[in-house]
Amino acid sequence: MRLKKNEEITSWYAIFTKPRSEKKVYQRMVDQNIEVFLPMVKTIRQWSDRKKTIEVPLISSYVFVNMAEKDLYQTLPIQGTVNVLKHLGKPAKIRAVEIENLRILTGTKESQEISACVDLTTGDDVEVMNGPFMGLIATCTREGKNHRVVVKIDSLGSCFNVNIPMSFLRKIQKRETVKV
Repeated sequence: MRLKKNEEITSWYAIFTKPRSEKKVYQRMVDQNIEVFLPMVKTIRQWSDRKKTIEVPLISSYVFVNMAEKDLYQTLPIQGTVNVLKHLGKPAKIRAVEIENLRILTGTKESQEISACVDLTTGDDVEVMNGPFMGLIATCTREGKNHRVVVKIDSLGSCFNVNIPMSFLRKIQKRETVKV
């Protein structure tokens, strides 16, 4: 890959925020023209007198930024940020496929139901070929009669279960796990 003059290689990093400050930190970073991503999901909250659908961060206390590593610590003076997620003393890079999986997971408004099963076994890596999660790469699991895929974010040590029709999936070759 050949870079033009003054062009830098950027990567995705996780920024740890104060509790319940993710949306404010996100907005402050947007205001400073930082490429930032905050995966949000809708959930129903129960109050004593009503139920309400609200958006909450998929991963509490984290926002994701895409920037050069040398510029990463310029995000820390932003009110609400705490630190950069590190692995072995260095800022932990989040793989682009993991960010894309988060975008796919949070970009849908529909729920998925179970349908006919394709020939998959527990632990198979799969790609979603149809529906709102198209392009998602995950691991197939089975729990009783439920067929699910697990979306892993190895860099954060997180995973999410998603119900997706098995007919929407196709088996792919085992991916290599990249340690950061």
